[in-house]
Amino acid sequence: MRIVKLFVLTLIGSFLFTLDSLAQDHESAVIEICIVCHGEDGSAPNFDDVPIIAGTPAPHIEEAMYSYQDGARRCIDEPAMCEAVFPLTDEEISITADYFSSQNRVMSGEPYNDRLAMKGRRLHRDHCIRCHARPDEKRAEDALGIPLHGQRSSYLRYAFASYYNGNRDTLIPEMAEKLKLLTNDDIEALINFYASYKP
Repeated sequence: MRIVKLFVLTLIGSFLFTLDSLAQDHESAVIEICIVCHGEDGSAPNFDDVPIIAGTPAPHIEEAMYSYQDGARRCIDEPAMCEAVFPLTDEEISITADYFSSQNRVMSGEPYNDRLAMKGRRLHRDHCIRCHARPDEKRAEDALGIPLHGQRSSYLRYAFASYYNGNRDTLIPEMAEKLKLLTNDDIEALINFYASYKP
């Protein structure tokens, strides 16, 4: 009888180990889809037009992924993003967001213009600071907008263009109103300011 119990316990242990391994394999497979473009550490080292998502709070990553699923962000220029995100379940989106949010935030490392960065700092303070916190601020996770500091310039230009040409919907009406106030020179100043971020 004792041998039978030991055998059953061994079988259960083996089954649970197999389930755990399968779960880990599934998580790895989900993350691998995103690593292709965003990189293992979320810094997207191989693509200038792919955003740095390392260290971005998980709720913001989840919001962005759901925006692609529900059409608030339309994949006109990046069909691979919608193809990758559309079939994901809520659990898989959560797994992905938790993984990349746990990575250390990195700087884009791009050169920037000091004069433009100073102008951008003022514009950020006047128009953007309420919703877009630095990624190292405690309020970043609860802020309405995703952290923009340290983001690469080419992606920010693409994101701004997407809002202006209708390929992205703004989260709140106030953002649409703020965007109307910005000139092309203002946008370049903001981009230089965000490029100047140092953790």
